Amino acid sequence: MSVVQAVDVSLAFGERVLFEGIHLSIQRNTRAALSGANGSGKTTLLKILAGLVNPDSGEVVRSKDIRISYLPQTGITHAGNTLYQEMEQAFQYFHRIQDRIEGICQRMASIKESDPEATPLLEELHQLQERLDHSGFYHRDARISEVLRGLGFSPADLHRPTEEFSGGWQMRIALAKVLLEDPDVLLLDEPTNYLDIEARTWLETFLSTFSGGVLLVSHDKYFLDVTVTEVYEIFNRKVSRYVGNYSSYEKKREEELKTLLAAYRHQQEEIARQEEFIRRFRYNASKAALVQSRIKQLEKLKRIEVPETLKKIHFRFPPPPPCGKKVLEIEALSKSYGTLEVFSDLSLVLERGEKLVVVGPNGAGKSTLLRILAGRDGATSGRVLYGSGIRIGYFSQEQNEELDMSKSVLEEIEEECPTSLFPKIRDMLGAFLFRGNEVHKSVAVLSGGERNRLALLKLLLKPANLLILDEPTNHLDLTSKDVLLEALQQYSGTVIFVSHDRYFMDGLATKVLELRLGESPRIFVGNYSYYLQKVSDPSTLETPASRGTTVRLSSSLSATPSDESSWEQTKQRKSEIRKVERKLEEILSRIDALEEEYRHLEARLALPEVYRDGEKVRGIKRELEKNQMERNRLHREWESTEELLQTLKQNL
Repeated sequence: MSVVQAVDVSLAFGERVLFEGIHLSIQRNTRAALSGANGSGKTTLLKILAGLVNPDSGEVVRSKDIRISYLPQTGITHAGNTLYQEMEQAFQYFHRIQDRIEGICQRMASIKESDPEATPLLEELHQLQERLDHSGFYHRDARISEVLRGLGFSPADLHRPTEEFSGGWQMRIALAKVLLEDPDVLLLDEPTNYLDIEARTWLETFLSTFSGGVLLVSHDKYFLDVTVTEVYEIFNRKVSRYVGNYSSYEKKREEELKTLLAAYRHQQEEIARQEEFIRRFRYNASKAALVQSRIKQLEKLKRIEVPETLKKIHFRFPPPPPCGKKVLEIEALSKSYGTLEVFSDLSLVLERGEKLVVVGPNGAGKSTLLRILAGRDGATSGRVLYGSGIRIGYFSQEQNEELDMSKSVLEEIEEECPTSLFPKIRDMLGAFLFRGNEVHKSVAVLSGGERNRLALLKLLLKPANLLILDEPTNHLDLTSKDVLLEALQQYSGTVIFVSHDRYFMDGLATKVLELRLGESPRIFVGNYSYYLQKVSDPSTLETPASRGTTVRLSSSLSATPSDESSWEQTKQRKSEIRKVERKLEEILSRIDALEEEYRHLEARLALPEVYRDGEKVRGIKRELEKNQMERNRLHREWESTEELLQTLKQNL
């Protein structure tokens, strides 16, 4: 049975229709994601379901006494209470129940058992007591402690005034209150935005045992995969439901969108032919009836709409400048703030092409290390040595301060864009969520998140062979993350990064550096999932000797020098890896050439001397089909070769 249901709901802002005639149902066991392109109305729909915004038409039906808790994306601040006092406010509903129970008890004491009022009062008392007993109200101190600890707060934070916490921690406080309210329905708008990987993992576990319904918006693909069992998608002003986790939804939608795009292209070709006929014979009296007939056909035609966000965007960053094999070497690096030692005696070697993710709990020094490596902060002791020809590109959440406020978004990017990428400027801006007229917005009026996206794109367009990125996926949607991930995977330079997006880490990292306060750093050769597997099974962890402070990222350096057989095997595998990498480059080069050929063929189809000649059209279409088949084959070959490369690297 549905506890919240949207029935035929429509909403528009002026002439812009967000959605129309939508239906959506949340039950007590619902675990659903709300998906859709930026600006499609996800946040607005959550507010409608929460009762904060009224639809233009339709209604939201809520079961009697249903309790809904809503967490917005941002904008919540707390003041005037300690953290513990703020958490106590999450139990106001249960305090009211307790007050009602006390009132009933007082009333019962003043009436006789035979009084007609006695029976309904007893029934209400029983129901209220049952609700209170099952709510955890009597154990709320333990619940408060559990939720706050899970979201990253320390015991010492309990008595701190809430106004002392920064913006990101303010939103964690808001999330903690929403979870402690124990509502019938949770509506969460990007709850993971301000959470590190440990807090996200805890939230995943919490939601898996939560007894009510959940509808959430998130740009963390892994988080969605492990928390939801269905997806509601807002697309072309309608809402469709897909059963399964987020990856399952993506696969289904990919097939649907292929069909939609094919129908769209076919319709556009037909419209172009009809419009060309109308243009040619508009003033030909003998064809007047035919022209009018085709004009009416076009007017009645139900046009297929394809949002800009569906256009697949693929681009590569400028090739990195040449550099030596050794990119970076750290020797006995330490960093302290007064008596607080963030990390100490850290040594590592990083080679060209490595993709290193730095992980660890809050306060372990991840961002501090990145600032030191980028030359933005100094170490307490030790040194950082760079290889020959190293050019660093550094991104942090404060990079937007370097933007020129007097320019438009487009002007800011044009200034940095290499000539070879000029034709793709609009696509790149679209990938970073600047679409349509938004490219002409002044940098000065952009929000903090928009400026961060612009600063990240501006950085990535500068030729660099060492990218140091501190949470580059913040403020990006799922499509944008995929575009960035694909570009960084193809990037042949070296990347050191911090991220709280597990899917992004898994897809990019080839090595993991773990930092923990009071412990020696450790290196794991593999992606983030491999790292979690290793740390979850103590029997597979390194011995104390291998956990020393010198961490060498070059797998060739980990071979035992005295073991000639092992050294030869490593050398042979490295040779095989180089061959496979060369093959991958050849395949990609061939795909690029075929894509260029495909564009030329499409351009030829648009020439009047061609599209008027049926035989020429058929010939070019045959070439297009042949080209497409060859590209599909090469893509399959690329995937199998890439899998082989990853296997070889893992076995190295």
